Amino acid sequence: MRTTTNPRDLPHPAREDIRLEGVLHALSDPLRLHVVHTLAGSPEQLSCSHFDLPVTKSTSTHHFRVLRESGVIHQAYRGTSKMNDLRRDDLDNLFPGLLDSVLVAVSRHSSAPPGRTGGAPPAPPAVY
Repeated sequence: MRTTTNPRDLPHPAREDIRLEGVLHALSDPLRLHVVHTLAGSPEQLSCSHFDLPVTKSTSTHHFRVLRESGVIHQAYRGTSKMNDLRRDDLDNLFPGLLDSVLVAVSRHSSAPPGRTGGAPPAPPAVY
């Protein structure tokens, strides 16, 4: 994991440190899949507050941390907002076709037309 010198710099794994089992673990949760699907359909970075997840703020923070520490997303502060973007280039380089396959599968199980990864993301599952 890369070290940070600025307390506002968040640690991210270097491309060569991203592990398949970590990525698969991060993608195994429906809420995290919702975040990834939304980021994949966005042409710009999105703040954490953009996502209306049906969980507490601390649980939401946990989900974003899992995605960041596994190498699925990149997070950086912009002012007081934590901005997120998908590490598509890194994931496609390390695991060709994995992200696209996951996004197609998510689209098939959502209200979006099959094969579509943009537009309206699937609704996050209800948490009871």
